[in-house]
Amino acid sequence: MHESIPKSTLLHPTDRFVDRHIGPSNEEIAEMLSEVGYASLDALIEATVPASILRNQPLDLPVAKSESAMIAEASRLATQNKVTRSYMGMGYHRAVVPPVIQRNILENPAWYTQYTPYQPEISQGRLEALLNFQTMISEMTGLEIANASLLDEGTAAAEAMSLAMSVTKGKRHKILVASDCHPQTIAVVQTRAEPLGVEVLVEDLSGMTFDKETLGVIVQYPATDGRVREELLGVSERAHDVGALSIFAADLLSLTLLTPPGELGADIVVGTSQRFGVPMGFGGPHAAYFSTREAYKRKIPGRLVGVTRDVRGGQALRLALQTREQHIRRDKATSNICTSQVLLAVMAGMYAVYHGPQGLKAIARRVKLLTEILALVLEDGGANVTPGPRFDTVAFESTGEARATILARAKAAGVELRELDGVRLSATLDEAVTLDELDVLLEVVTGKKREQAFEVLAERAPVAFDGAFARTSDFLTHPTFHRYHAEHELLRYMYRLQQRDLSLTTSMIPLGSCTMKLNATAEMIPVTMEGFGAIHPFTDPEHTAGYRAMIGELESMLAEITGLPGVSLQPNAGSQGEYAGLLTIREHLAATGKGDRNICLIPSSAHGTNPASAVMAGMKVVVVACDDLGNVDVEDLREKANTHRDALAALMVTYPSTHGVFEEKIVEICEIVHEAGGQVYMDGANMNAQVGVCRPGDFGVDVCHLNLHKTFCIPHGGGGPGVGPIAVAEHLRPYLPGHNVIQPGDAGSAKPVSAAPWGSAGILPISWMYMRLMGGEGLRKATQVAILNANYLAKKLEGHYEVLYTGKNGTVAHEFILDLRPIAQACGVTVVDVAKRLMDYGFHAPTMSWPVPGSLMVEPTESESKEELDRFADAMIAIRKEIAEIESGGADREDNLLVNAPHTAEVVMADEWTHGYARERAAFPADWVRASKFWPSVGRVDDAFGDRNLMCSCPPLSDYEE
Repeated sequence: MHESIPKSTLLHPTDRFVDRHIGPSNEEIAEMLSEVGYASLDALIEATVPASILRNQPLDLPVAKSESAMIAEASRLATQNKVTRSYMGMGYHRAVVPPVIQRNILENPAWYTQYTPYQPEISQGRLEALLNFQTMISEMTGLEIANASLLDEGTAAAEAMSLAMSVTKGKRHKILVASDCHPQTIAVVQTRAEPLGVEVLVEDLSGMTFDKETLGVIVQYPATDGRVREELLGVSERAHDVGALSIFAADLLSLTLLTPPGELGADIVVGTSQRFGVPMGFGGPHAAYFSTREAYKRKIPGRLVGVTRDVRGGQALRLALQTREQHIRRDKATSNICTSQVLLAVMAGMYAVYHGPQGLKAIARRVKLLTEILALVLEDGGANVTPGPRFDTVAFESTGEARATILARAKAAGVELRELDGVRLSATLDEAVTLDELDVLLEVVTGKKREQAFEVLAERAPVAFDGAFARTSDFLTHPTFHRYHAEHELLRYMYRLQQRDLSLTTSMIPLGSCTMKLNATAEMIPVTMEGFGAIHPFTDPEHTAGYRAMIGELESMLAEITGLPGVSLQPNAGSQGEYAGLLTIREHLAATGKGDRNICLIPSSAHGTNPASAVMAGMKVVVVACDDLGNVDVEDLREKANTHRDALAALMVTYPSTHGVFEEKIVEICEIVHEAGGQVYMDGANMNAQVGVCRPGDFGVDVCHLNLHKTFCIPHGGGGPGVGPIAVAEHLRPYLPGHNVIQPGDAGSAKPVSAAPWGSAGILPISWMYMRLMGGEGLRKATQVAILNANYLAKKLEGHYEVLYTGKNGTVAHEFILDLRPIAQACGVTVVDVAKRLMDYGFHAPTMSWPVPGSLMVEPTESESKEELDRFADAMIAIRKEIAEIESGGADREDNLLVNAPHTAEVVMADEWTHGYARERAAFPADWVRASKFWPSVGRVDDAFGDRNLMCSCPPLSDYEE
């Protein structure tokens, strides 16, 4: 029997990506619509999205292509990028990515589809990998404590300045920056300092003047021209004499040979771990690092992994010290950072595990040896070489016709040197340099072939530092850095850690506001193409035709989706997007004679990064009330907009609201702000409910940030990487972030917010692939199904839990909030107990206690199938029945399935079982669990113990001896 499919449809590719990305089939969608009481997806959307903003016009985007066609197109663009042999340095190096790490971490969805480890019992593998990273950074920099990574070296230096401001209690307003720091780092610090009223004095180290107004000094170690300056030996003491902090931006590989900054008196050390096995990727993503003294542990930005214990006294890991401090301190927070570069930090940490201290030293010694050979050959040829000591960079004088000749030879040879300044060129070597490549470089810079054998030159070249700069202290002493140097052993170690972590390869991760959707394999493939990965961020623009075409298309698609014509892809996290958006508003106001406007209105329900970002942008926060339905209280907004009419800069609003509802009065809200002279910033965390059904630019938004790691399918990577671009209205376009080294796109400002012009450009192909695979029609359907899936789950849980907020027709947006407070009042079972019990069912908990304490915020996304949604609903209903047993007295309040959750294999298999319920109910509460059990690797962790006994590096050797 033949199917009645028109033959014409067979003329087109059969691998329609939209059918792979969207979880429920068309038949299941019809069933789910019937369940929620709507005849069609359009009818559901019309009931959910306010008529005043609903958009029925299709998105003007390229027609969707198949996976095979898009992989071919990505490959074509990658080959349009010219992969040169870059010796430009500036903190970016060609890295050798060990294949065992590339295949089994970078390209492994069990690692890249994890979420931030807020549920530590099912995140122990990634937490251990991050603890390795922290230990590596702490020991290599010579300071007591390091965080789990930051976004890039430039922003890490800016965070160091903020910490120094906090330590000096905001009473000092001057920071000294060495003129031989990397130029992008200087520029990012200048951008961050200006709204805070901090003066940045860029001066030569030898001429710096420290006084009581100085909050800190930032120096580069080694300097951007390669020198290890003698003045560094006394700079920390000079800073400390006036009560200021000493901040070193240090090259990580060099610290295997150089005296660690902590031993030179540094209070903070920042840098990047990119050269530890992470591709350049046209600027990112890479894991920056940040280490400091124990005294400043409660001021350290970002995330911190700490050692604690579980309920049975066993060792466990967790995020320590309330590291999302902006949720607690809000506008008093010193940083808006709520993320890190986890996947890249894991890679860098594993690189150190694989090589160990001796392997890293050997790599560093080889880099230094080849660098000194280059310097010798130049000096033998009569060049005026900038004197050492040096590690990996040789700078030499070259001007006029001779300079032009060298640069012409370099271009012909596919080599890129750095034009360091008007009179010097430089070359920075890395671990990937071969002797053949060094020969080419020598011929480029000298104009002739090498005369002496490498073996002869090597005998003349020093491979160690002398005197005060020679490292004598050990590093990477923990057994982990000595056990896994054979590939087989490293492979097994990484898989042991992988098995302790729940990811999207295990089950749905229904985190409200976090949008954990499918990260399709086809979207990920371009990330490891050489033409995208091996590009220096400051390479000649002629070499990046493929990147620029892809970026231009991505910007155009985001402009169409948002209805806002200007786009900057520079912010490399959502928090950075918030900051960049407000900075753009600030620049616009200043340029139009309204620079005295500094009031930022923020609803009380806002994400904690909003007020922190506002303060960083030099604004004062005024809180706007929310009504009983979770919406912005329009009358309170109107009153405060009028009160601050002469000073109003902006309103920050999340849409749909933080409570998972499309507020009916969003147009009126925007009009109130505009009428009072302010701009409207929209937090785009919930854009997954808007794409194709409404556009921020159409209903009055002036600027919004987007989370490409949420709505547009860049994976969360265990808590990073992310990309947080901003889209702006035409009048704000001239004030988008620029860059002092290479100007990106339409940027009209020279003020960068990230170290690289396009931020984490290496992962932009993921979102580009997603949008091109889906097309406008597919993206709209994805939004519709995201809203359907949320409403379907809410309907399934009706009668078991209370859904706190709905729209005027009783529907929710793409997420919804379950109120567990009545349960806690009735029988003492808390939202934490439910979250931990979900682990026994094989699920990650929804977002806990935010934005409403004692609640769960559930977001299923469009990627989850009806079967998975039903499984999650069944788990939640079964847990509600377990709670009912406690409420009725059938289960003990102090000894039950929930308060003892999660149940580890060790607990269930123990000889002694003292609980009043069966082992089987603890471990296998549903049939599907029996078929595929995910075991939490530790019992419930003790947060309080971890904070009282803070340990943020690998436990000492004595723990293993015992």
